[in-house]
Amino acid sequence: TSYPNSLGFFLRENNINAEIVEISGSVEIATGMGVAEAICDLVSTGSTLASNSLIEVETIFESEAVVIGSSKLSKKKSDILTRLLTRIDGVQKALRSKYIMMNAPKTALEQIKSMVPGLEEPTVMPLAGSDNRVAVHVVAPEQIFWETMENLKKAGASSILVVPIEKILD
Repeated sequence: TSYPNSLGFFLRENNINAEIVEISGSVEIATGMGVAEAICDLVSTGSTLASNSLIEVETIFESEAVVIGSSKLSKKKSDILTRLLTRIDGVQKALRSKYIMMNAPKTALEQIKSMVPGLEEPTVMPLAGSDNRVAVHVVAPEQIFWETMENLKKAGASSILVVPIEKILD
């Protein structure tokens, strides 16, 4: 582990006798190298554990990162904090949103808008060579499920793409 104090507290509280080996860096490789039979590490998605053939067996505690600012910050530092919070907010909004692109009949636009309410109005662009079909792009602040895509198709949409978003700044 890179967290000997936290792990030590957990082991003592649960009457577990184990030797703690402190490692910095890629703790996940310790079992593969024969250095440890188990590891204790921070986990958010678990993908690194899975890529090293490890599974989570016990949560010793849950935590979250928080930003705490003083009301006595200088204008310069307050501006920097505001920029940081805006950027964090943009990443969090992106995680909860999808970018959806599709082609659709102009006559289905209102129905499509009701199925995928966006952060703003959708972008609607003419399709080359078609007077009655358009390209529709929208950022949807909700999960788009297969059923939604199937309903869009029933409304006449085609070439439907749902892609993740990295950052949003509005």
